[in-house]
Amino acid sequence: MLRPLRGTPFGVWLAPLLLMLILPACARQRASPPPQRAPGPEPVEVVLTVTNHYWLDVVVYIEHDGQRTRVGTVTAVSTQQFLLPMRQLGASHQFRLYGAAIGSPEAVRTETLSIQPGQGIEWTLESSLRRSSVAVF
Repeated sequence: MLRPLRGTPFGVWLAPLLLMLILPACARQRASPPPQRAPGPEPVEVVLTVTNHYWLDVVVYIEHDGQRTRVGTVTAVSTQQFLLPMRQLGASHQFRLYGAAIGSPEAVRTETLSIQPGQGIEWTLESSLRRSSVAVF
C-alpha cells in the first residue's frame, strides 16, 4: 500500500516544487507594452530671403509637384525673410519660386531649384523683374 508523502523529507520538497512548475504554466500571460519609439528628428526649415528692389509689392509663391503655395508678400524696396518647412517644398525638394507684382501683370519665375535641409535661398527681385537672380547656399 502507498504511504502518504506528508511528513517525509521527499514530500516536503515535492509539493512546493510541483506548485512552482504548475502555477506559471496556468497563469495568464500579460501582453508587454509596445516599445516606445525614439523621437524623430525635428522638422527642418529653410530660410527664404527675398530682397525686393521693384517699385511694387510682390506676392511670393512656391511651385512644386503641380501646385502653387503662397508664401507671403514683400513690400516695395524692402527685404523679407520667410521660414519654409521642408514639407512645403515637395517630396523631391525640387521647386520654383514665383513672384507676382501687385497691381501689375508682371511676374517672375525662377528655374527649378533643388535644396537640402540646412540650406538657404536668397532671391533678389530687381527693378526690372526679368533681371532678378536667385542663389541657394
